[in-house]
Amino acid sequence: MAKDIHSKAGPALPPYFNIDPDAAAADLDQPTDTARFAEIAEGCARGRADLASRGLNEAGSKSLRLFSTWEITRYLIPVAQAHFRRVLKANPDLPQGRNETEGGAKWFTLDEVLRLRAFFAAQGSKAKNYLPYRPEGLPAKLVAVANFKGGVGKTSTAAHLAMSAALDGYKVLVIDLDSQGSMTSIFGGKVEDEWQTAFPLLARHYGEHLRLENQRRLDRGDAPQPLDESLTAAMEMTAGDVIQPTHWPNIDLIGAQLNLYWAEFQIPVWRMAARSWKLWDALTDRLEADGVLDQYDVVFIDTPPALGYLTINGLSAADILLVPMGASFLEFDSTGRFFDMLHSTFASIEEGENLAARALGRPEIGFEWDAVRAVITRYDSAQQGELAGLVQAYMGPTLSPHRQDFTALIGQAGEQVNGIYEADYRDFNRETYARGRETFDETYAAFKRLLTGVWRREELALQQERAAS
Repeated sequence: MAKDIHSKAGPALPPYFNIDPDAAAADLDQPTDTARFAEIAEGCARGRADLASRGLNEAGSKSLRLFSTWEITRYLIPVAQAHFRRVLKANPDLPQGRNETEGGAKWFTLDEVLRLRAFFAAQGSKAKNYLPYRPEGLPAKLVAVANFKGGVGKTSTAAHLAMSAALDGYKVLVIDLDSQGSMTSIFGGKVEDEWQTAFPLLARHYGEHLRLENQRRLDRGDAPQPLDESLTAAMEMTAGDVIQPTHWPNIDLIGAQLNLYWAEFQIPVWRMAARSWKLWDALTDRLEADGVLDQYDVVFIDTPPALGYLTINGLSAADILLVPMGASFLEFDSTGRFFDMLHSTFASIEEGENLAARALGRPEIGFEWDAVRAVITRYDSAQQGELAGLVQAYMGPTLSPHRQDFTALIGQAGEQVNGIYEADYRDFNRETYARGRETFDETYAAFKRLLTGVWRREELALQQERAAS
């Protein structure tokens, strides 16, 4: 009897074969209209509120966890635990912490840790750096974190650097320019509308320019342009009106929400009405005028994932630019295009401004950043080592040699709506916590070296100027 060669079952077909059109049609819901988007958004808002509430205390706001003696002496104040305890015992006026269990470790608030660090800086060994380097007489450094490729850890990187700097003892301001408001959510910010964002600062800058232009118009005998209600209201506002405290004692926030996106439409309207308005200086000028750069040490700016007007303001305000990217071809390609767009955008601004400056005999402008670094995030050394090496070869010193590993701690902290520094190490395997924290500590160390170098270079230049005069 002949053997049937078709009787034996072959490999299963791929799932995209033999799809039944009737069954596919039956799976569909009704066509989506505009109102359906509102329903979807409402469902997401309920879910977001539910998830965010997991990180809230009984009062409905975020609170920062306590820090144990072990954690303080290992990560925050460089002294031995035994010496730390002796100092507390000898100085009863210092914060003494609290015991969560009888005979257990003592726990301290970050405010108390900062007070203890100041005491050790004043009384302890001069050979140790209890306080972070911060030269006197120089303003805060502004740090923009930007890339128009989504999913590269832009907001997460900015948030964790802000937390790292706060734990290190710096006074930090975070500015959220992304209307998605993710950074605002991380820090528990409450933003009702665009008037509690950076928008009024940009509006005031334009309003002040318009007032000067109107005076020139009047001097020439021309009719002035009226200031509308929004501009009139903005003229009464300062940065202090939109800065809000967070659950971190040394991190403040200028938050964002969906209405901030309106600025992307309003700014070009203002620019068309007053071509001489330097919109790219708006954020910097207002922060300087309101004394913000003297009140803080570091200002982190989280930009939208697009090169719009808000991003241009954040980038032009920045002294240091950080560009997070993944170690994949698509992200390398996208990041290269991002730098290409930065070049064309800022070169175009310089060309337009300097053409007029040369005609009027005025000084020309040129944008400059103290340092620019790309940072590989969510790195898997087992899978991405070769490509990361190639990217390093092509980008050279622009790419930081430190690569931020993706660890279990990052994912677990995200599920709890916390940054990793907000997570209690007792909720994790100790090794998982140490490894997860280590990669972010190294990311901050690479950034702090950059920050320290920039400040030191300026400090030396200032000393030379004073010596020459």
